[in-house]
Amino acid sequence: MRPPAYQVLADELRADITSGRLQPGERLPPEPELCIKTGVSRSTVREALRLLASQHLIITTRGVTGGSFVSHPDAEQLAAGLATGFTLLTNSTGVGLADLLELRRALEVPAAGLAALRRDDGHLFEIRGALFDPVLDDLDTMLAAHAAFHMAVAKATVNPLFELVVRPLYYASYGEQVTANLPENYWQHIDTDHQQLLECLVSRDAEAARRAATEHLDYIVRATQPVDVTPRYAG
Repeated sequence: MRPPAYQVLADELRADITSGRLQPGERLPPEPELCIKTGVSRSTVREALRLLASQHLIITTRGVTGGSFVSHPDAEQLAAGLATGFTLLTNSTGVGLADLLELRRALEVPAAGLAALRRDDGHLFEIRGALFDPVLDDLDTMLAAHAAFHMAVAKATVNPLFELVVRPLYYASYGEQVTANLPENYWQHIDTDHQQLLECLVSRDAEAARRAATEHLDYIVRATQPVDVTPRYAG
């Protein structure tokens, strides 16, 4: 079955954007020109543009100087688009907690080393701001702070691809089966690990940062190993 005309046009424009034929900030042809070029109605063109805008690929403005322009890549927006598919996959029967932790290890250990070498004072300020108090803070606060901490470390690599891939790991909600069965001192241990990793970043010790990230994940594996569930991890 042939897809609707607006989908075909959106796919063609998306290909031009993702291939680099249309650069960030570049203006797309006006709607009347697209109608003539593609042989479709103006309503079809507008529907295609609305679809691309919903995917954060273009920005449409009104007025004399308005039009549709290719968006500048933004890791946070792009990651939000990946989150839905990622959540569906991690909640499927074929993906478990061990798979999540394996992916975290592949991403977060090298990211910690790069962050130690490349971070600036702004990155350190953001990472410090994501620390939590394991005694005073409630679970929701600690979960949110934990996510912010690891996303800030990924951002400190100054490689937007790390930030793009790491962010979806922290968008979905945590499974109660995981958070309800954690060791009593789990969040105190996580806080200590975060503090230790921050110290490595401050001292620009890449090797120590990678080691701290590895030990952090090793602890999470030990703490959650008895839990046989497929939802997202905690920690």
